[in-house]
Amino acid sequence: MAVILNERRELLVCRRGKEPAKGTLDLPGGFSDCDETSEEGVAREVKEETGLDVTHTEFLFSLPNTYLYSGFLVHTIDNFFRCTVAETRTAHAMDDAAELFWIPLAEVRPSEFGLESVKKGIGKLLDLQRRGKLASCE
Repeated sequence: MAVILNERRELLVCRRGKEPAKGTLDLPGGFSDCDETSEEGVAREVKEETGLDVTHTEFLFSLPNTYLYSGFLVHTIDNFFRCTVAETRTAHAMDDAAELFWIPLAEVRPSEFGLESVKKGIGKLLDLQRRGKLASCE
């Protein structure tokens, strides 16, 4: 999952365009392919969903998850990365993101995110922010 902050300390979020949790908030991201690292996978997913080019990734934390895929419950690990992008102004919804927008960190609410592991991740992210441990945009 990609944590992308702009210069105003706003978080880039997307509205899910597909099930599960269609219509709820999410972070850009997805599954890594078998032939790529987690860092490469998050950069590719960010490009596919937002059109933005990731220039740097920093691992923040991971959370265990289950994900219903093609009728099967798959056990996964969600990796959360702080992603720096070349620039933020050209972000636009693509792929399975129905909409993209920026939310000030002070207004982010975990309950608005549809997937349980992302809700937990947003809670951890906000805790890092409160403790001053979330790297700045620059």
